[in-house]
Amino acid sequence: MSEISTKPYLIRAIHEWCVDQGLTPYLAVAVDGRTMVPRSFVQDGQIVLNIGPDATQSLVMGNELIAFQARFSGVVQNISVPVDNVTAIYARENGHGMAFEVVPGTDEGDDVPDSDFGTEVVDESPVSDPPPEPAKGGLRSHLKLVK
Repeated sequence: MSEISTKPYLIRAIHEWCVDQGLTPYLAVAVDGRTMVPRSFVQDGQIVLNIGPDATQSLVMGNELIAFQARFSGVVQNISVPVDNVTAIYARENGHGMAFEVVPGTDEGDDVPDSDFGTEVVDESPVSDPPPEPAKGGLRSHLKLVK
C-alpha cells in the first residue's frame, strides 16, 4: 500500500482553523496546465485565492484536487487546483499558516490555452481588491515548510 500524503489533510486543517478563528484562508498556488483559474489573475506563474466561505461556493477539498466556484470581476469561475500545486495556505489577517514544497512534475495539461475557464455571469456585485501581502514579516516568517 502506498503512503498517502499529509498535505491535503494539513490544508483542510488550516482552512478549518482559519474559519473557526474568523480569519480569511488564502491559498497560494503554482499555476500550470492542470490548474483551472482565470489566467488574467496569475502573476509570475502563481495565484493567491481566497477560499473562505464568503468567497467560495461548492468548495470541495479532496486529497488530489481542490475545486470550487468564485467570482472574479463579478463573473463566476470554476476553479480547480491540484493539491500538488498548493504552495501555501495562510490567514490573510496575520500570515499564519503553512508553506509546502512543490515538486515540478509532468505537466500533462500544458497545452491548455491561457484563457478563462467556466465563465458564467451571475451578478455584477463588486469584487474585493486583490489579496494583500501577508502581515508583518511576510508569509515565510510565519510558515513552516512541509516536504
